[in-house]
Formats: sequence, structure tokens, C-alpha cells
Amino acid sequence: MVDPFDVLDRLSSDYAMLYVVDLDGIEREDPQLDYLQELAREMTLWVDAGVRTAEQAIDVLITGARRAVLSSAYLRGPRQLARAWRLSTDLVFEVEMRGPALAPADARWGAVDAAALARAVRAAGPDHIIVSPRETEPDWSVVRVIASEGPTWVDGTFSREEAPRLTECGASGGIFHIEDLLSSWEG
Repeated sequence: MVDPFDVLDRLSSDYAMLYVVDLDGIEREDPQLDYLQELAREMTLWVDAGVRTAEQAIDVLITGARRAVLSSAYLRGPRQLARAWRLSTDLVFEVEMRGPALAPADARWGAVDAAALARAVRAAGPDHIIVSPRETEPDWSVVRVIASEGPTWVDGTFSREEAPRLTECGASGGIFHIEDLLSSWEG
């Protein structure tokens, strides 16, 4: 088992922030707020804890996280986005995609595609968008369109060697999965 604080120590020299996915929050709606608070003391965090309501977003921010991630896959629609934005501007919005289309849960957002959803979210307040393709490579043409309209991050099933594609598309950065980083430390 990997000690999260050892990982933070190793990452902090090369990375300015850490994107944390709280699986207890996502899968059971029971985020590990005390644990997140400890991690936030060590490094700047963006936290995806499966936020479904504005109040849950504030709970994540109270831990010391720099930004709470609101996802089209979990947040209970545009009204909760508006409420969260009124409570705090320290939010980032994830547009989850399955293949070239929005994830099925995104129907409640009324958007026809990822770029339209990103535009609607930015109009509501949050300017940082995370494009999160699931089970597929990023559609770099979609990333380029979204990035042309504001800060855009790409959650990747891609490797660090592909990072130049982020720059080519105008993305602000990428979210690399910890397995990739850990395997490079072992080798």
C-alpha cells in the first residue's frame, strides 16, 4: 500500500497542485473530509468528491482544498451549479464524456455537446473546465474549442509524453493518473 503523504512529498517538488479523487465521496456520498483536510495542509488540492449539491461543494472547500470539482456526472443540475457559485467562486467544472458524446447523466444539463455544456457553465460562473473523456482518448478538436473560450484542463487516459498535445490545443494543463507516476518511481 502506498502512503499518501509519501506520494505528496514526492509530487510536491515537480507539481504545483494535486487533483484528488475521493472515491468514498463519489461512490458512497461520504467524502473523507478529515483526511482531505490533512492532505490540503501539505499541498494545493483540487478535490473531486462526487459533489451533488452546493452544500457538498462548500464542505470540500472547508477542508482547505483550493477548488472543489463539480462534475456533470454527479452535480444535480444547473440550479445546484448556480447555488454553488453564489456560495464560492473556488469551483472547477468537469465535463464528463463517454466516447464522443456527453455522459448519459449530462442530459439534465440540456447541452447537446461538450463545448455547449462548457459554454453554459462558463456563462453561469465557473471559468475553469476539465474535459474528462472516459474509456477513450481525448477528442483534441473538442479540447481546442473549449480551451479557446477559457482555462481548460484535460483529464487523461494519456501519458506524460503526450503532454505537448495539451499545449497544441491551448489547454492549461493535464491531469495525469497516479499509476503512471508511481510506475515511473518504481522503475
